[in-house]
Formats: sequence, C-alpha cells, structure tokens
Amino acid sequence: MNETPEQFPNVTLEDERVLLRPLDENDYENLLPFALNEQGLWYYSLVRPDGADGLRNYLDIALREKKAGREFPFIVFDKKTNEYAGSTRFYDINLPFKTIQLGYTWYGKKFHGTGLNKHCKYLLLQFAFEELGLERFELRADARNERSIAAMKSIGCKVDGILRSNMPTAEGSRRDSIVLSILKDEWFSEVKNNLQKRL
Repeated sequence: MNETPEQFPNVTLEDERVLLRPLDENDYENLLPFALNEQGLWYYSLVRPDGADGLRNYLDIALREKKAGREFPFIVFDKKTNEYAGSTRFYDINLPFKTIQLGYTWYGKKFHGTGLNKHCKYLLLQFAFEELGLERFELRADARNERSIAAMKSIGCKVDGILRSNMPTAEGSRRDSIVLSILKDEWFSEVKNNLQKRL
C-alpha cells in the first residue's frame, strides 16, 4: 500500500446493524466456530480457514499483510444477533491511483440472506468514496461462484469482464476471475441511494 492513510490503523465502521472493526490475533477464538463447523464456506477461496490450523494460517496471512500495509482486514459483528458473523478486507489498495479492492468476504451460513452483507458493503463503500476520496471500488470472484456474483450485482456492481486463468485454486487447477466495480460517480448518482433504500 502506498501512502497509507491515517484512517486505516484504527478505522471502525458501524451502523445500527453491523460493526466492522480491525481484525486482530485475538479474533482467533471469535472465528474458530466457523472454521470447525462450516468448512464449506470457503470452497472458492485459495486460502481456506478450515479447521483450527487453517484458521491460524488464515489469520497469520491477513495480519502479516496488514502489518506490511498491503491489506486491511475487518471482523464482522452482527449487532442484531450479538454475534461475530465473518470477515472481509480491503486489498490492492492504491491510493495514488485512487483505487481499492474488497474481497476475502465470508459470513457464517446463518447470516446469509439476512441483509447483513448490504449493511457491510454500504459502510465500506461510503468509507472508500467519502472518506478516502477514491475513484474506483473493485471486487473479484471465481467466475463459478454464482452466489457471490449475485450479491455483488445486487449492491450495484457492474461487470467489467473476465480474467482468464487468473489465479490458482486450492485444488491446484486455475480459475477464471470475474471483475466487477463501482465508480465514484455511480456511488453518488445511484448506488448509494439504492442501497440506503434496501437497508
């Protein structure tokens, strides 16, 4: 990450439904139930926090990248159920070019379809465009991951295209990645208002 903004080290995002705070090493215990009991959550991920060891590796990588200034991971807390729900993170943060990617997003199964994701995305988009003043907010997914792609489109993302054989899979093959984005003018002209109506 170039020119790390002062907002990142302690940024916490919050509304009446969700709290996003910086992920730290103590969150191992908060996320362990997912790693032990819901291993299918990360089928399309290269780094899977499956099991106790998998979660430790996942957190070690996330926190190492955070320390290096390349990524900023959050833990997600659902204020409605008073439970930790999952994680998400900013990565490929390029402040000189005013671009950012959001990914590594997952929630426990009980939080799917509850509206939690829309609250998270609203807060993250608002921060990116209104606090950091960025121009482009990008998301990517395995092109086979229909659930994730549908969720991205539902918040207003537009498809930019497909990156063929873009990255390896956990099984050792290669995957195509779909690229979606929201631009700053789209956020202010339509996406923000549309998302607000659905929260």
